[in-house]
Amino acid sequence: MSNPFLKQVFNKDKTFRPKRKFEPGTQRFELHKKAQASLNAGLDLKLAVQLPPGEDLNDWVAVHVVDFFNRVNLIYGTISDGCTEESCPVMSGGPKYEYRWQDEHRFRKPTALSAPRYMDLLMDWIEVQINNEDLFPTNV
Repeated sequence: MSNPFLKQVFNKDKTFRPKRKFEPGTQRFELHKKAQASLNAGLDLKLAVQLPPGEDLNDWVAVHVVDFFNRVNLIYGTISDGCTEESCPVMSGGPKYEYRWQDEHRFRKPTALSAPRYMDLLMDWIEVQINNEDLFPTNV
């Protein structure tokens, strides 16, 4: 990989995280394949996200949550270089809304952060939730 831009995009110390994969042969892997097939077929979105007959709702939702996280992560990875601590000093949703970070560890009160810092904390938090076996068990 000699392209410097690609090296930056795929630098795991920045914002890119590898996709969470489903173990081949598992029920979730099969659901993932069904979800991908339905989304790639140009079908009606309502039909694409409907629970397949005989499948567990929690497993179906988990597959879509992980896929959504992976897609958002890739999109964010492609735009993150354009939003630095200096160019994006506030995490905002336009001029009317400012997002503040709060968690149970370092930021006990809502805290204003730069957009890159906020997004790093958010993506890390989501990844912890997805990897939490109590919330998203991998063995059913």
